[in-house]
Amino acid sequence: MQDIQQEQNIEELSGNIEHIIYRNPQNGFTVMEINAAGTLISAVGEIDDVQVGEDVTLTGYYMQHPTYGDQFKVEMCVKTLPTNATAIRKYLESGVIKGIGAVTARRITDKFGDSSLDIIDNYPEKLAEIKGISIGKAEAISKEFKRIFGIRTAMAQLSSLGLSPGICVKVWKKYGDMASAAIKENPYRLCDAEIGLPFEKADALGYSLGMMKNSGYRIRAGILHILQHNLGNGHTCLPKDKLLAMTQAFLGVDAEEVEGELTETIRDTDVILRDFGEREYIYLPELYKAETYISGKILLLNSVEMGRREPDSELIHRLEERNGITYDETQKEAIRQAAVSNVFILTGGPGTGKTTILNAIIQLAEMKGESVVLAAPTGRASKRMSEVTGRDAKTIHRLLEVDFSEETSPIGPLKFKKNEKNQLKNDLIVIDEMSMVDTMLFEALLRAIRMTSRLVLVGDSNQLPSVSAGSVLRDMIVSEVINTVQLKHVFRQAAQSLIVTNAHRIVNGEQPTINNMAEDDFFLMHRTTANEIEDTLAELCAKRLPKKYGISGIWDVQVLAPGRKGNVGIASLNDWLQGVLNPQRDGKWEHRNEQRTLRVGDKVMQTRNNYDIEWTRYAENTPESKYFTDDAEIEEQGAGIFNGDIGRVLNIDRNDRCVDVIFDDKVARYTFENAGELELAYAITVHKSQGSEYSVVILVLTNPGERLYYRSLLYTAVTRAKKLLIIVGRKDSIAYMVENNRKMIRYSNLRKLLAQGRSYGENIIQ
Repeated sequence: MQDIQQEQNIEELSGNIEHIIYRNPQNGFTVMEINAAGTLISAVGEIDDVQVGEDVTLTGYYMQHPTYGDQFKVEMCVKTLPTNATAIRKYLESGVIKGIGAVTARRITDKFGDSSLDIIDNYPEKLAEIKGISIGKAEAISKEFKRIFGIRTAMAQLSSLGLSPGICVKVWKKYGDMASAAIKENPYRLCDAEIGLPFEKADALGYSLGMMKNSGYRIRAGILHILQHNLGNGHTCLPKDKLLAMTQAFLGVDAEEVEGELTETIRDTDVILRDFGEREYIYLPELYKAETYISGKILLLNSVEMGRREPDSELIHRLEERNGITYDETQKEAIRQAAVSNVFILTGGPGTGKTTILNAIIQLAEMKGESVVLAAPTGRASKRMSEVTGRDAKTIHRLLEVDFSEETSPIGPLKFKKNEKNQLKNDLIVIDEMSMVDTMLFEALLRAIRMTSRLVLVGDSNQLPSVSAGSVLRDMIVSEVINTVQLKHVFRQAAQSLIVTNAHRIVNGEQPTINNMAEDDFFLMHRTTANEIEDTLAELCAKRLPKKYGISGIWDVQVLAPGRKGNVGIASLNDWLQGVLNPQRDGKWEHRNEQRTLRVGDKVMQTRNNYDIEWTRYAENTPESKYFTDDAEIEEQGAGIFNGDIGRVLNIDRNDRCVDVIFDDKVARYTFENAGELELAYAITVHKSQGSEYSVVILVLTNPGERLYYRSLLYTAVTRAKKLLIIVGRKDSIAYMVENNRKMIRYSNLRKLLAQGRSYGENIIQ
């Protein structure tokens, strides 16, 4: 999806339309060339009907398209008014204003000359002095003129309220020439998803306009703000009593006033009330729709009898011989359940053989001639899935094919080309790292699944839940509606690892074992201050680990921290580690923007899915020095770099204003403008690490009691390490995190909806 531009980048461009290159009549998307003071500029956007030769003023921003270069993205187009009688006459003769033809245009300009448009706009009664124009027709002409060009007045009025150009454009698009009146009546309309002004700014405007503290508009907006804010905390809904208390405290109004407005908000279906007996819950409509759809589709899939047969002992034995493995009884049960269930969950912690059984499930489906597709929530997770299965895996977004032609809501799902009308045709769909999948994404996935397909979900519900709202995997397991096998047995080889055994101790609420013996793979280096931690990280990454293990302190080691901020948040750690591991030197090119400095050789991470960034894969024998030369052997070209992908800055070209980054075997080219999507990755958050594994993990922990210090985060961090885990920080932080399991509580009713639906379905079947 295209990013919303920073408001300060909004500007105006005036000129004459020289050439219309492309126009989509369905949505008005237009590509055209503007002659602006002798310079041809490419302008693109959804633009009302314009013609070659017209003068226009465009409001928007400059952007860099990966293929077509510099373009002006049009948010608003206004045809510039002519200023002399001759030009005005030609303009009116064109039929742009209903009710004015060639004869009437000549009569108006003959009488009023250069002031003709001012008369139409501000003194329409004078038009009635002209033969053939009645008072009624004059008012109609003026009204049509104001409709076409009222945006100028509206923009000026909105700007006078202190709104930025970007917000003004959005308000105009939604409310038209009534924009200023609409906002003055209810400034909290600015908080609507289509406009997106933060509540606090709308509240400040409301105060300046004399809005009362207990205004119904303010209270309703506050209710919606609390619900939307808590989506970021993982809650798909809030208990009614909790929402009332939070809103009352946030707004500083009486409880009765909040309850009254909540009742009206429910009546208007701006929020949804659902009573589950012991407690009432309030949802935003999109989230309620998603949870109810998920429960309904899961129950419907479960109710379909496909007549699938369990694999017999002989077939399972063939799988064992093929893989050189002897499955235990729980693993065999997982293979059998996955073969016959329309929806099946495979879960378990590290060392329990999840990957082994996942491969068996896939192999069995292929032996039956079934079409299989594999996917995971992130690019890193899908890549790891490919590595452990030996098969292609996609991101869920790539599997469902994001539809960029559709507008999306900040709280709603992306629109996908794969949906109820265009479903996936695979017999078996396998989704890994299900703990990372949020409610809205899972709804979209289920909409694209046929009733005849099998869905296998793999994940560890003890890991961090999804960043966005919901606790889908955990809720489905707890509901006991879906056939689930939990692998618990830790196999002997894995049990020799303190990483594995400590992970299981942590998830069970037990303190990990820390011996710090030479043969151990789980260490604590006790440090208490930020300076001590930074010095230890530098020593480990630059000297001790490379010397002892013969590894790269940059590429084989990943530093993790709970959060971004603070003295030992990833922002500070990355600045420090960049200076130690990739310092500035003469001849080493850099690119600086407002956020950071990128340097050739830096370890960087892509921070959002971008399907437009082009990449090139060169043949294996092509040295890096030959990249971008005419004799380079290109193996494949494509587009798309995904959130969480980690790469190395290969080249910075100041002349072409681009940054080249190599991700594994793909070289991607960033313009300086979209290089802002890259951040340093010497240190990353534990959330960003989810779905990945690293040879060596260094986990930074400081003061116990920090907001992000909870059990599932510690468990997730520990399970990212394959060979060695080093905790740099305080031992009491570890103890605190093991004890703190409160973060796992998320308000969601998917479990209850599934359980209720199952009982209802059983009654129907009877």
